[in-house]
Amino acid sequence: MKLRLLVSGAFVAPAAFLSAAVLPAAAFAETQDPLLDVIVVTAPRASAATPVAEAVAPTPIEGPDPTALLARVPGGARVGNGALSGQAQYRGLFGPRLNLRVDGQRFASGGPNLMDPPFHYAPTSLVAALEVDRGVSPVRAGPGLAGGMNAVFKRLDFTDGGVRTGYDLTAEARSGDDSGSVGGIAGAAGEAWRLNLLGAYDRGQDAEFPGGTIRASRYERGVYGLSAGARANGQELSLDLRRQHTGPTGNPPFPMDIRYFDGDFARLGWRGAFGDIEAEAAASYAGIDHGMDNFNLRPGPASPMDRRDALAKAVTRAAEGAVSFPLAGGRLRLGGDAEAVDRNVQILAPANPAFLVTSLPDVETARTGAYAEWTGALGPVMGELGLRADRHEADAGRAVLGPALAAGPVALAAAFNAADRAREDDTVDAVARFWTPPRDGLSWRLTLARKTRVPGYVERYSWLPGNTSGGLADGNIYVGDMGLDPEVAWIAEAGFDWTGDHAYLRPTAYVREVDGYIQGVPFDATPGVLDTLQERVAAMSGDPTPLRFANVDARLWGFDVAGGVKLAPRWRLDAVASYVRGERRDVSDNLYRIAPPSLTAALSYDADAWSVTVETRLVADQAKVSRTNGEHRTGGYGVVSLYGDWRVREGARLSAGVENLLDRRYSDHLAGYNRVAGSDAPLGARLPGTGRSLFLRLSMAR
Repeated sequence: MKLRLLVSGAFVAPAAFLSAAVLPAAAFAETQDPLLDVIVVTAPRASAATPVAEAVAPTPIEGPDPTALLARVPGGARVGNGALSGQAQYRGLFGPRLNLRVDGQRFASGGPNLMDPPFHYAPTSLVAALEVDRGVSPVRAGPGLAGGMNAVFKRLDFTDGGVRTGYDLTAEARSGDDSGSVGGIAGAAGEAWRLNLLGAYDRGQDAEFPGGTIRASRYERGVYGLSAGARANGQELSLDLRRQHTGPTGNPPFPMDIRYFDGDFARLGWRGAFGDIEAEAAASYAGIDHGMDNFNLRPGPASPMDRRDALAKAVTRAAEGAVSFPLAGGRLRLGGDAEAVDRNVQILAPANPAFLVTSLPDVETARTGAYAEWTGALGPVMGELGLRADRHEADAGRAVLGPALAAGPVALAAAFNAADRAREDDTVDAVARFWTPPRDGLSWRLTLARKTRVPGYVERYSWLPGNTSGGLADGNIYVGDMGLDPEVAWIAEAGFDWTGDHAYLRPTAYVREVDGYIQGVPFDATPGVLDTLQERVAAMSGDPTPLRFANVDARLWGFDVAGGVKLAPRWRLDAVASYVRGERRDVSDNLYRIAPPSLTAALSYDADAWSVTVETRLVADQAKVSRTNGEHRTGGYGVVSLYGDWRVREGARLSAGVENLLDRRYSDHLAGYNRVAGSDAPLGARLPGTGRSLFLRLSMAR
């Protein structure tokens, strides 16, 4: 099933996105494709007559990327690795385990430490909709161990006749980091064509918290592009082009900060209908160049010889196609897709031209997949049955070192170069999702699935012990393993959606048994004893107990529930609660970096032209931490926010609010550890959340 959170027109994200995130499918069944079970929340203001399940209001957007919104989805959380580096966690899984797309496009991030996760390239001011696959992604969306998410950009679409011009613009200021952003689209469209220009700019200073300033947390990003389309005779052609530049941006949880990300994105799509047969195809390109260092935004090492630059590059080329037609009382979709990614990472020392390390040398990965998916009625229930097979290939070039490197790294590079670095994997995914048509407002859901993920290039090819972790940002030193097997998850989940005249409820319980789950484990059986070359090289970098990526057996289980009630004609209460437990099945330990239990509740008053909401977010302590990864426990906390909005006139809306109203000092369990010296945030401690912060947002559309 798919959950779609829509932010359209001049309106901001729905209030307590928790309210938007939890609407039952039945509320909009008549306007959506029942095969997708899409839940849509439109932006028009709620009124006294609006059903509780359709009520909306503004929400604080904690930062310039959409992961803060996704954290309000049942089962969702945000991994706080920086203002522009936040990752979405869903039911305990994050990073490459999620099937993430930006405006329908999959691509590889440019940085080996995932300083630019996919939603780094989706500024909030450009996002029209956030689509979240509930539980697991359908096989048509590609491989992935868990659910998927797609950030859909704003656009002025085709008209039913005549020519229309329009715009959708947002400007915002926030006090917590002295930030500002502006962005949106402007375009024109007719019955057979459309053209949109888009642009966004975000800039913020170091964030403030109760107790001081988080040094090296500033950010800067700009993006511009166009979206065009043409249609005739039942066929449609689309073209999307974007250019993005991220300027100097701090990343306190990482050993380096962003100097730049330069990204180019292109996607050409086609779809057509030929009677009962529908077909579609697309080709896409993403090229990302990345530079980072450890001395510009943060205090550099005392010796210039210890200052480092790193350069990375990732190029993704992809193509996909599908055809669907009626079969056996339903509809069968047959499709295929392929992608090839080229990556390279090298480390330099500005003061020493003889220092050079290609830590991830010319890594090439390729995937070719095919799938079949049938959707239709199975007696009294609806069903979606999908099967997918993928062929994965990976290889790496030869590591190159400069003459300044010590004997240890030279020996490790020689061993890497002498090894057979080519790898091949075959994976099979299967998904069966069932739901009952709504009856008396009640619809039951059941999902059974087998999902897979192949090892990432960092997990497989990190031959040099270092801080490259694929986005974990935990201060540990990791070593890759070319012998890793794919992860295989067996998934079951069940729940129901119920909506009545004055209330709604959407609980889900789930379990994931993951064979071959990849995470860091002690490098050998004698941690701290420097009896291997890898451990001795790691000790030279300050960590005598490196971790290696390894296959373990894991289990993730839990439940999440969303609900709401209309207390009076203008008063309503909405809430989301999430609980996930991650544990090792092979040893007595917990999985690493799992969100603690949380509850978010919002009380709203909706007038005809304005609304006000008070929201509280309660997060429990997290004591079930990974001893293997040296994970620290965190205490619980509660944060109160107050916000509201005013419809100034048709097409114009002013929103304002105060986040962390009581200026509470807290640290979220999923936040990274501070690695910037001289900051008011303690070195090595979890980064604190932003203190009291006022925001003001103006949205205009026509």
